[in-house]
Amino acid sequence: MNLKSLFRPALVLSCLLLTTASASAAPRAKPLHERIYKNCLVVGVTDGDTLKARCGKPGAYKTMIVRLGGIDAPERKQAYGNRARKLLSNLTFGRQANLVCNTRDQYKRHICKVMVAPRSAPNGAKTLDSGLALITVGLGWWYKAYAHEQSPQERGQYEFAEFEARAKRAGLWADAYPVAPWEWRRNEKARRERLH
Repeated sequence: MNLKSLFRPALVLSCLLLTTASASAAPRAKPLHERIYKNCLVVGVTDGDTLKARCGKPGAYKTMIVRLGGIDAPERKQAYGNRARKLLSNLTFGRQANLVCNTRDQYKRHICKVMVAPRSAPNGAKTLDSGLALITVGLGWWYKAYAHEQSPQERGQYEFAEFEARAKRAGLWADAYPVAPWEWRRNEKARRERLH
């Protein structure tokens, strides 16, 4: 599978999101704890759902470790893990992004929606949700355990994207029995404990 075939659904999705966003009459209620960081530079991609961004003004940058909200991508040593990391890198690395963050996890990573301009309009508005793009092409799961951190609209978009990817057998859904990352991590931990 080449990158062009991965990006085609993401482009279609970004167009749909633009249409949905402009057609939506009811604005999303802003959670009290939501924080938006505008025009951050993505300076590193760790895996399919974690990146490093530099936010702030020149001379006063703040480096943030960001975990994409609403998604759990395959781990690097897991099937499809490298593909997920490569796609996230292609979507975000070296590019300006808006981070919509709502909490931190146990590792002190900021949990954020990472918005970038679509490649088809690199100087346009940052309307492409990179996590949603990964789910759309079958390189991540909608992380239902943390759905409460998303707006109802985001939950609907992420759930539908996963449903469509499964139906099309896109990406990891082409496997007969894809293993969810949280299950893979649990199995790896148990395996390591058995070895010691």
